[in-house]
Amino acid sequence: MAATDIALLTGLIFAAAAIYSAVGHAGASGYIAAMALFGVSPATMKPTALTLNILVATLATYRWNRAGLVAGRPLAPLLTASIPAAFIGGAIQLPGVWYRLLIGIVLMAAAFRLFASPRGASAGCAEAAAVGWPAGLVTGASVGLLSGLTGTGGGIFLTPMLLLFGWAGARQASGITAPFILVNSIAGLAGNLLSLRGLPAELPYYMIAALLGAFVGVNMGIKWMSPIALQRVLAAVLCVAALKFILV
Repeated sequence: MAATDIALLTGLIFAAAAIYSAVGHAGASGYIAAMALFGVSPATMKPTALTLNILVATLATYRWNRAGLVAGRPLAPLLTASIPAAFIGGAIQLPGVWYRLLIGIVLMAAAFRLFASPRGASAGCAEAAAVGWPAGLVTGASVGLLSGLTGTGGGIFLTPMLLLFGWAGARQASGITAPFILVNSIAGLAGNLLSLRGLPAELPYYMIAALLGAFVGVNMGIKWMSPIALQRVLAAVLCVAALKFILV
């Protein structure tokens, strides 16, 4: 890849990390979309996106936890089912144009719902989030499998569900999603360790860009944005992810 292309891709990774991390996400969908624009091979995209996801989600989890918004109780059932599901999904190479189209439509519908009717401010602590074990196990398994299959951490699927089902407010949802993404990205990458051979030589540049972007984005999400604004940013993120699944 030419030096100009590497610089442009690095800039896009920074932007994706900043925007996604503002809502507790790690940006895998954005990284994949950016890499697709520059003709990066699919075999390289998935492990690269997951590696960047782990880096960004680690910082995001630390910062959301410092803000008192990481809740262990709702994470327990979600992670119990999602970890093995993400590992299995990471080991599967799915063709499926129709599958990608379906995921894109679902994400677009969730984006429209969040943008048109965002929930009001929820200033309560993270423990206000309530996810029962039966529902949490089903949700965790579904999102974990999708995250492994798609090479994402699952945040684009989990956060809308937390909000739409009333399990958490906007900031609480971000505090739950960040550690969920971290654990599932590790499980997804572990499910296909051989894919690490496809990591690009330019990865250190991408990692620095993602880390700087995450630092900016997480601080925006915690300190400066209202819950309504967070949900509308999330809606924009979901639209980008949906277009990635449909068009890339």
